Amino acid sequence: MTSKVAVVTGAAAGIGAACAKRLASEGIAVAVLDLDVERCAETVKAIVDAGGTAIPVAADVSDRDTVRAALAIVREQLGAITILVNNAGVTDFTPFEELTDEKWDFIYAVNVRGPFVMTQECLPDMKSAGWGRIVNISSSSAQTGAISMVPYSSSKGAIVTMTRSMAQEFGPWGITVNNIPPGSIMGTIMSEENRSRFQIPTDVLASTLPVRRLGEPDDIANACAWLCDERSSYVTGQTISVNGGRVVT
Repeated sequence: MTSKVAVVTGAAAGIGAACAKRLASEGIAVAVLDLDVERCAETVKAIVDAGGTAIPVAADVSDRDTVRAALAIVREQLGAITILVNNAGVTDFTPFEELTDEKWDFIYAVNVRGPFVMTQECLPDMKSAGWGRIVNISSSSAQTGAISMVPYSSSKGAIVTMTRSMAQEFGPWGITVNNIPPGSIMGTIMSEENRSRFQIPTDVLASTLPVRRLGEPDDIANACAWLCDERSSYVTGQTISVNGGRVVT
């Protein structure tokens, strides 16, 4: 996989950073993409210090012009893009009746239009190569729903169906598309900033999971790396729940 180039969005920290580092450890050159390029420095340094190849790039995933500019840099410095991890996302904890049009539109812009734009802009490289891997990071709330998180949960639900439809459309070009809905993952910006809003205390939550622990970003990164590997070429259109055995429907 040494000739592969990956773009990981929202890769400055948390799950995105873990995915970027894990892919780089497999010999993949990684573009660490985030809204603020300076925040990417730590992830890039960790990859380079470990002997990998990585560059920081800035883009608002919901803005096609900034995405195109960022991907032009990736292609110039690393080469054609054949792996895309759509991880960038935003959350919210507003009761449904208090939601504004602006808040709803912002969440959907990042969480739904973002993966649409990123995928559309990377797709030509994958089709030309006759090989590609797209991993979408959604959320377990897309499967279970969540109180005061209607726009977030529904936007992540859109990713589930986008994944299935993209997989069917892109399959003939050797491109697989899969979805990981993380569940009970700590150590991310979202989880740490919103710990006080959790409906169940973290120690109690851990005790309800079959594995008896909460997840870490590396748990998602390991699944992501497998989905980007040659060995998963017959897996596409799937939702791979990485949640410690949490029951979802």
